[in-house]
Amino acid sequence: MRLINQNKSASIVAIAYDLLAATRGTEPITGGTVFKKFPMADLSPLTIYQKSGAVFKQLANPAPVDMPVGICYSAAWSPNSEFLAVAHTNSPYIIIYQRSGTTFTKLADPAALPAGTGNGIAWSPNGEFLAVAHTTTPFITIYQRSGTTFTKLADPAALPAGNGGSVAWSPNGEFLAVAHDVSPFITIYQISGTTFTKLADPADLPAGAGKGVAWSPDGQFLAISHATTPFLTIYQKSVVTFTKLADPAPADLPAGTGNGIAWSPNGEFLAVAHTTTPFITIYQRSGTIFTKLASPGTLPAGNAWNAVWSPNGEFLAVAHDISPFMTIYQTDKILPVKGRVQTIGTIKEGY
Repeated sequence: MRLINQNKSASIVAIAYDLLAATRGTEPITGGTVFKKFPMADLSPLTIYQKSGAVFKQLANPAPVDMPVGICYSAAWSPNSEFLAVAHTNSPYIIIYQRSGTTFTKLADPAALPAGTGNGIAWSPNGEFLAVAHTTTPFITIYQRSGTTFTKLADPAALPAGNGGSVAWSPNGEFLAVAHDVSPFITIYQISGTTFTKLADPADLPAGAGKGVAWSPDGQFLAISHATTPFLTIYQKSVVTFTKLADPAPADLPAGTGNGIAWSPNGEFLAVAHTTTPFITIYQRSGTIFTKLASPGTLPAGNAWNAVWSPNGEFLAVAHDISPFMTIYQTDKILPVKGRVQTIGTIKEGY
């Protein structure tokens, strides 16, 4: 099981083997350094929950004919929470739902589909574009949305070097990062209108196949989880240059392949889901220093595929491959919001 992506609230949660996503809400931003597990019901292939406090109430699934085809690997809500996009195995490789309250209606498939299994999916911050990382060249497919119509853009002139594993937009929408399984393992595009121009590769590359990628909320850091030690690579951005930060101390590295990665909403914490116990490693950031926190008292039950914070920072969910397949932690320390204010369809950066 993998668990990918959330947008800016935690009122509705969708889980599809490999995903969790939450819609916009008005809860305060909280977070912390103590992580306490709480129970959750067993998961089915596609399950949608409505959250109230720490209680998850299952909603009716879409009609069987409208369910994703195959195993779902990623999901993402549009910034205004009107659309839920799911990447999966088997054609059409993506499925897009329009949400009205707690009803999810499948939209017509795009005329041009991704070329292979959808591994990662992400909306641009303004909701105009949808990017899918997938197997089979061109490895990245980007759509422009107009209403409920999704039109494929021309492929970038320079493509990722291998199967796309994950994709992430910078918070201001200027950059798109794709993690993939062939060197250089990360490809970063700068965006102007509908043109995606590949930047020069960082001088220091991840050590292995890119599995997950995430921007810090202020857009100043780009983190990649990957195969091969140190399993985690963090870059600091200066204009269009990405400089690798020093790795955490060897004893503080993730214990196995980094499969997924997520920043807390205030950018203070970075969680890495990985193989090998403790399966989740959480760092606290101070400037450019990342200090490993003590592992939670209750660990995920098996190899972790991804992690995601609730948009208010109060919960951290970890997806893993042994029952109960998802472990959710509640944090205990109130954290101030820094770096970003979001309203529907717009991102404003600043302190």
